[in-house]
Amino acid sequence: MGDQYGFADLGEYRPDPEAENQALIEAFFTALADALPQDDGLISRIRARHERLVAEQGHWFVDEASRHNLALTLAVLAAYRELAALMGDDESLPLIRTAFIEPFGPMITDATRAALDASPDPFATMVDISRRRERDFFGAAFVFTHPEDEQDRYTALVQRCFYNDVLVANGAAHLMPIMCDFDANWINGIEPDRHGFTFERPATIGTGGSTCPFRFRRTRER
Repeated sequence: MGDQYGFADLGEYRPDPEAENQALIEAFFTALADALPQDDGLISRIRARHERLVAEQGHWFVDEASRHNLALTLAVLAAYRELAALMGDDESLPLIRTAFIEPFGPMITDATRAALDASPDPFATMVDISRRRERDFFGAAFVFTHPEDEQDRYTALVQRCFYNDVLVANGAAHLMPIMCDFDANWINGIEPDRHGFTFERPATIGTGGSTCPFRFRRTRER
């Protein structure tokens, strides 16, 4: 599954929002089914609701990437709405978070670490991955600026988050921290002492910030 996240061969990395998001959706639904085996019809209901939501909300499409990012966002929404009929937020939100984040967590962390370990310049490699994903995975539905773009400092500033736009419009802004927390999977693969750079994301739109700053800082010479 590592190839779906573009880390297997960094020289040939091509973000694939269709393959990546479909893999995440399937893993998410499977994890929910495993967590609630007593409800045989749950995943069928979630899938049906997901299909309806996607069919109803095609107005969000601005490019091909947005089509697949919408499907991922609405998968989380569909699961929440089905689970809301069975349990309260105190139970459903941790369940959704675990099912969304953990299935690919160790693989993404390990692949990130391995990619950086193999690079002669881990900082430059991470910046290149960020640029490619911004352009090809997130696409025009997200708005990024770059207040820092230097040899040793790089910031990708998300000024508009498509995930947040969709969830807010659907009255489900409280699901956004789950989407934000998924990034911990790749963030955990960065080891500053080992890779020669630091990363910080002090705020996110989904947790109340006005922007999402992704800041990379080189800490040693190449």
